[in-house]
Order: sequence, then C-alpha cells, then structure tokens
Amino acid sequence: MTAYWLIKSEPDAFSWDQQVVNRVEPWTGVRSHQARNNLKAMKTGDFAFFYHSNIGREIVGIVRIAREYYPDATAESGDWVAVDMEAVGPMPHPVTLATIKADPALADLALVRLSRLSVAPVSPEHWAYICKLGGWKG
Repeated sequence: MTAYWLIKSEPDAFSWDQQVVNRVEPWTGVRSHQARNNLKAMKTGDFAFFYHSNIGREIVGIVRIAREYYPDATAESGDWVAVDMEAVGPMPHPVTLATIKADPALADLALVRLSRLSVAPVSPEHWAYICKLGGWKG
C-alpha cells in the first residue's frame, strides 16, 4: 500500500527547481530522530509533497521515493539515513502554509501540529484533499 509524506527543504539550500534538474536526488542531512524514523518507514513507490520552508512556505511539487533508506554519507557519526527522491511533477497551484492552516479539514496535519518536523507522514485523506487544492491530477 502506498504511503504519503511531506518533506521540507529550504529553497535557498535545495529547491524544487534543483530537484527537477537532478531528477533523482539523495535526501540527506536529516538530523531529527523522528524525521529519521519517517525516512526509514518510506518504501519505494511512496509519494511525498515537496515543501519549501522558510522562503515561500508552500507545497510546490511531488516526488516519489526511488530508493529506500541507506546510510547518510553526509553524517559524521550516528545512525542517520538518506532516501532517494525522484521528481514527479510541480504542484499546478502551490498550496501555501497559510491556506493549510486556515482550513479546518487540515488541522491535524503534521505540518500544522509538528511544525518543526522536516519529514512527516500524510494520511491518504489529507493527500487527496491537498492534491485537489493544488490542482494535482496525477
């Protein structure tokens, strides 16, 4: 069964445009235990919203998990992992954090409840709802 996720990236460090150019990119540098555990739970073929944090604060695209977790080569020590993300497509109408926070149907979304978590699960219901808000038909 496909699972759904939300991944955050600061666009001045790594943007959706860079993800598109690179097509498949290792998702490295996660140093939160909860976010790491979410990376470990991802399976090939799962989907994730690509969210620009800090600048823009909006869901701008969709990626597919292309490779399940493996050791993060950027980690100096510890049990940190990476996964490979493949660009699927841009969100036709980016869904802003303000829109998400203003919608009672999304009040229990991890992006709202756990705002500092960089890798978070998204329920199938929330996934479909946000895709509809953003005009995604894929």
